[in-house]
Amino acid sequence: MLMTTTPSVEGKRIVRYLGVVTGETIIGANVFRDFLAGVRDFFGGRSGSYEAVLREAKDTALEEMARQAEVLGANAVVGIDLDYETVGGSGSMLMVTCSGTAVRVE
Repeated sequence: MLMTTTPSVEGKRIVRYLGVVTGETIIGANVFRDFLAGVRDFFGGRSGSYEAVLREAKDTALEEMARQAEVLGANAVVGIDLDYETVGGSGSMLMVTCSGTAVRVE
C-alpha cells in the first residue's frame, strides 16, 4: 500500500477516490519507562523507551488505516495526517490517530 502525506502521487494518476480511512491506537507507558524518562529529563538526552512506544503507536495506526483502505479496494492512501495526544488521568497513555483518503492509482 502506497501511503503519502501529499495530496497526489507524482507520476501516478488517481483514477478513483474511495473515501476517508482512519487508524487509531492508544498505548500505555509503564512506570519503569516513566521513571527512566524522568531521569533523562533531569540529566538531558533522548528517551529511547518513549521513542520506541511512539514509533510502535504510529506504525499500528498506519497499519490499521492501510487495512481499511485495502478493504475498499485502494492501492494508495493520500493526504495522510498524523496526530499525537496524551490521554488518561495522568497523561500516561499515548493516542495516535491518522486519517487519509483511500484512492486507486494507475
